[in-house]
Amino acid sequence: MTSKQVKPLAGAVSTASGAVRPVAGVRITGGLLHHWQHRNRTATIPHTIERLRAAGNLDNLRRLLQDDPAPYRGRYPFLDTDLYKTLEGLAYELGDGDPAGREFFDEVVTLLEQVQAPDGYLNSFFQDPSAAKKPWEDLTWGHELYNLGHLIQAAVAARRRMGDERLLRVAVRFADLVLERFRDRGICGHPEVEMALVELFRETGESRYLAMAAAFVDRRGTGQMEHRIFGGSYFQDHVPFRELPSVTGHAVRMAYLAAGAADVHLETGDPSLLAALERLWDDMVATKLYVTGGLGSRHSDEAIGDRYELPSERAYSETCAAIAVMQWAWRMFLGTGGAKYLDVFERVLYNAYAVGVSRDGRAFFYDNPLQRRPDHDQRSGAEPDGEPLRRAWFVCPCCPPNVVRWMAQLADHVAAERDGAVLIATYAQARIETAAMALAMDTAYPWDGDVRVTVERAPDEPYELVLRIPGWAGDAAITVNGEPFDAPVSGGWARLHRSWAPGDEVRLGLPMPVRAHGSHPHLDATRGSLSLARGPLVYCVEQHDSPQAAVDDLVVGVRDARGAGVERRDGAVVLRVEAEAAPAPPAELYPELDPGLDPGLPLGEALPGTRVTAAFVPYFLWGNRGPQAMRVWVRTPCTNGKKAT
Repeated sequence: MTSKQVKPLAGAVSTASGAVRPVAGVRITGGLLHHWQHRNRTATIPHTIERLRAAGNLDNLRRLLQDDPAPYRGRYPFLDTDLYKTLEGLAYELGDGDPAGREFFDEVVTLLEQVQAPDGYLNSFFQDPSAAKKPWEDLTWGHELYNLGHLIQAAVAARRRMGDERLLRVAVRFADLVLERFRDRGICGHPEVEMALVELFRETGESRYLAMAAAFVDRRGTGQMEHRIFGGSYFQDHVPFRELPSVTGHAVRMAYLAAGAADVHLETGDPSLLAALERLWDDMVATKLYVTGGLGSRHSDEAIGDRYELPSERAYSETCAAIAVMQWAWRMFLGTGGAKYLDVFERVLYNAYAVGVSRDGRAFFYDNPLQRRPDHDQRSGAEPDGEPLRRAWFVCPCCPPNVVRWMAQLADHVAAERDGAVLIATYAQARIETAAMALAMDTAYPWDGDVRVTVERAPDEPYELVLRIPGWAGDAAITVNGEPFDAPVSGGWARLHRSWAPGDEVRLGLPMPVRAHGSHPHLDATRGSLSLARGPLVYCVEQHDSPQAAVDDLVVGVRDARGAGVERRDGAVVLRVEAEAAPAPPAELYPELDPGLDPGLPLGEALPGTRVTAAFVPYFLWGNRGPQAMRVWVRTPCTNGKKAT
């Protein structure tokens, strides 16, 4: 049949450059990601709107219409961004025909139009005549360009998904002011605007926005920022970006900056920028990323930490950092076509990001540890005390609205295309529509590895369907119309090149055995431990599911892990693991070692023969049943001087 020309829908990252181009014509129709999006629409968004109203975010704008404005509500000068992130998420929902949230969207946009200064400036904190600081007075901590970045992203989403240009007019006026104000020097203490300015260039065709984004990337590390409270490395401002030896400093800032630099590379083709991005990425994955995909090991400055500094119970691993890493990963994939970036994207999506929101969608983790001790109180880092698990809101509520917008745009990160080929990057029950092909994908992924792709529309000439083979997968089986298909596999991709017809069915089988993972010997925090994974999911054990032994005393060998049973519980796949219970540890914190013993932990005796059973649940589901101990990394027999088996 002749291919029907379909105008592609513009998505979150709408670039025509790069090795591949994103496909925005995707609808997630079922499965886990669809459930998450439904929860986002019906629970998280209404909850977020309610909290934003209660916290005074709208009042902060509304008061600027008064002759004598009431005091600003909130601790931080960047709380407008929580409105912008929510608007961005709403743009996707309203664009898909969901009327919920329309009143809030219109109310906020109208307020922004009313309070924007005549010169285009917009910030509810600094526009107050009685504010402690004036606009542009504190670029290090004022976050004014960070605010603009999120405003632009919301405005572009509203135009692309809803056809509503009101917010874009507001954003362009502010962006044009910034171009004039920062023509020659100056940068923001919190990167984010770089990504947004590139997207504004893509939407408007105005190259000056791209030039400004590139300038902001290149100005870092050139002495244009005053460093207060923390040193230059916190802001990625101690050396120029291309000279950074490793990802460093505040985790969210670092990943946002890298994502913005990747956007600049996508549009300019700057090879030195790509070389720096690839080097930084590879070093991060090899030395600084948690097994869950989380980034950031320090609470004090929300920073990444040194190589191999990855403590489990003190993992900061901020939810916003998880989103930032996914944004960086997706842009690296678009720029290079590399499947390794999608492997990390997927690991973050199902673990470090997904854990940030509760099962009911109305409570959140700010930081995401990989271990919880029985006497631990969960804290976000700034508060003197804390609730035991997820919170309904935060003093710095950057994560919940970020969850909202990212969840709403998940479909924009399912597929990509290049001339003569469509690539499936993320497996989900979905419908994929490009100018050349229409595909229906059916799968229960990530719970099992069976993926079925049905061709609904195809071109007359041969075309390539490219399937990602995840790095964790072993041998993948592929059939076309029930017959084995010998597809060349390289670089994490299986390429199926043939003539297609409506009704053709491709089956991909990805084996999902339970895997046991160790850690690098320089990673002291988890030496002598293992973690369990199946498919893209990392697992953990909560005390609820280990009634016979404390989770700190569970001892799991590699054979125990590989022999784990798989069962369904409440819609999720749970691992049933036969393990051993370690003997009572010594009373002394630092007992003297017997020189005759093989060094390990000084237990002084062999593990008992007592076998216990524990259930391991997906890490993203922990903390939904009350505060009890939890571990991702569990002890292995080698911690007692024995070889792990």
